[in-house]
Amino acid sequence: MTDPCSLTAAELTQRYAAGDLSPVAVAEAALARAEAVQPAVNAFVFTDRPGALAQARAAEERWARGAPAGPVDGVPVTVKDILLQRGHPTRRGSAAVPAGEGPWTEDAPSVARLRESGAVFLGKTTTPEFGWKGVTDSPLSGVTGNPYAPERTAGGSSGGSAAAVALGAGPLSLGTDGGGSVRIPAAFCGVFALKPTYGRVPLYPASAFGTLAHVGPMTRDAADAALLLDVIARPDPRDWSQLAPPAGSLTDALAAGAEGLRGLRVAFSPALGGAEVAPDVAAAVRGAVERLAGLGAEVTETDPPLPSFDAMREAFHALWFSGAARVTQHFDAAARAALDPGLAEITESGARYGALDYLAAVDVRMAMGRAMGEFHEEFDLLVTPTMPITAFEAGAEVPRGSGLRRWTEWTPFTYPFNLTQQPAASVPCGLGADGLPVGLQLVAARHADAAVLRAAHALYAAGVAGVPAPPPVSAPPTGP
Repeated sequence: MTDPCSLTAAELTQRYAAGDLSPVAVAEAALARAEAVQPAVNAFVFTDRPGALAQARAAEERWARGAPAGPVDGVPVTVKDILLQRGHPTRRGSAAVPAGEGPWTEDAPSVARLRESGAVFLGKTTTPEFGWKGVTDSPLSGVTGNPYAPERTAGGSSGGSAAAVALGAGPLSLGTDGGGSVRIPAAFCGVFALKPTYGRVPLYPASAFGTLAHVGPMTRDAADAALLLDVIARPDPRDWSQLAPPAGSLTDALAAGAEGLRGLRVAFSPALGGAEVAPDVAAAVRGAVERLAGLGAEVTETDPPLPSFDAMREAFHALWFSGAARVTQHFDAAARAALDPGLAEITESGARYGALDYLAAVDVRMAMGRAMGEFHEEFDLLVTPTMPITAFEAGAEVPRGSGLRRWTEWTPFTYPFNLTQQPAASVPCGLGADGLPVGLQLVAARHADAAVLRAAHALYAAGVAGVPAPPPVSAPPTGP
């Protein structure tokens, strides 16, 4: 029989409808997988066996009556421990957030929509403290390892979610992305992730990082991401900045399959104007782009008219570090002493920015947004590598020996599109020389989430996207 942990959400619900697979059996298998991989990769803050099985039994009864609650009824889901989940602590990777702070009576909007649709919540996944960096380790929950090599990082800040999906502990996960936090770990762990247009998925409470922060699906393929986005993009009155719901189903927008690339005007920027990319990563991405052209896309190699990396990074730091300072503004001396040292450093930097510095950063992102808006008048999609490297040592903010200081120095392809609020996805497109996954990034104009998903789905349908499943994991992740 097929291992239920290898099935996508769409395949699971098809089997539920046919009556030849039980939501309870699937939940049991997913929980067993989560428990089996936890010692190796440390993807979970906690799992909730009693709650998950109770939800699965309710889903099984609904499917037996032919009355599922929604398109993900009975499907195992994990939630990054940044998002509120009713009945469980949301500690955000920080010892400064006590488990008893509660009373934890609210769901975040995306969690609420999944609950209404009958999803089975397996547990919460790991995050660095307050999601501040592009790898996943924290003083509270330790280091999260890569499914392909646990001594390497899973990326971050949604590293636990990426590892869980890659290893079969639920096909769907909710992540957050303020500078690449679903796309970085997706690229490192060989899964799919989408940062939707800002406001497409309602968010509550509002992020201290402001309009940089997006909620996005992390899945095994683009079809499951569309399915999940159809659920979580529904409105919620608590988010004043949300967009109107999509005009139609994003799942229906994938109907063209591999033909979805034909005639698309694609700009391929292999270095986004100057990033250093490892040769094996560059080769894997270029090979995928050549296949994309073979499927009918009109590919032009060109760079978008963005500012220098120094200018973009400084603008991002002004906004990101200020947000970190805001998160920790009311912490007492004991709480500050317990912070991740890197987070403590950026909060000090953030507190030194003034209002004019912040507004100057906003000016940079507005100019970037205009430039990209005009760029997408000519091109439907921009394609870049997601990451310039494959996963490096777990427990380090930057690759050891690199001479780099902050995570933003090795993520040149991700944070610019948080500044512009555009939809951007990471699609696995091969393995590097070290056998670790490589990701290709698809970017479209604001509001064109369907275009990103359609192109990504076409790559999966044509066999261009995807990487071999990770081997069985057995070794624990190493610390710093």
